Amino acid sequence: MSRFRNHRESHLVSRIGWLRAAVLGANDGIVSTASLMVGIAAAAADKNAILVAGIAGLAAGAMSMAAGEYVSVSSQADTEKADLARESMELRTQSEAEHQELANIYEARGVAPDLARQVAEQLMAKDALSAHARDELGISHITAARPIQAAFTSAATFSIGAALPLLTAWLAPLDQVTPVVAAASLVFLALLGAVGARAGGAGMVKAVVRVTFWGALAMAITAGIGSVFGTVV
Repeated sequence: MSRFRNHRESHLVSRIGWLRAAVLGANDGIVSTASLMVGIAAAAADKNAILVAGIAGLAAGAMSMAAGEYVSVSSQADTEKADLARESMELRTQSEAEHQELANIYEARGVAPDLARQVAEQLMAKDALSAHARDELGISHITAARPIQAAFTSAATFSIGAALPLLTAWLAPLDQVTPVVAAASLVFLALLGAVGARAGGAGMVKAVVRVTFWGALAMAITAGIGSVFGTVV
């Protein structure tokens, strides 16, 4: 018995909130800043203009990511709070119906009807709202919305991601900015995909291919646009 009592498992789903924001921020930082600088470099701009654009992109992007994450995740949090408030009222006014509803959920998962009612009764006796939040609404402490955490994580990782191609552009010769920044950014994206997959316990190859493909596409389109408009202007 003690062998099973000491059995421990390590699951990575608890990281999903901050990991999503971190990967999104870093990926966006690399792709958007590199694409911006590659596009401006393709338009035959001087190095100061390229660097200024990169710095402006870093600052604007970090603030945009923070604000966007905070607003979107706050909307999710508001929805969760509204659902929990509604569920709390129903538990006070329709306790028996809520009891049966919870039992029906367990029964649909394969629990025998009598046992399902017993489980529902015991869980509701301990914490009815938590039981319904988890099993009826799909809300738990792991997946709960955390706006401030998402905002800070996205802004910080965007800044770090954007700094990488910016530093590369600063070190590269002017006539080599486009290929050097593009190549270095693809390497950064590949590393990001590998690290993100590793942190989430997922396969690395698929993640690396996914981020590098979309990053390369974004830079290619932006370089093409910059080249066309640079020639016209």
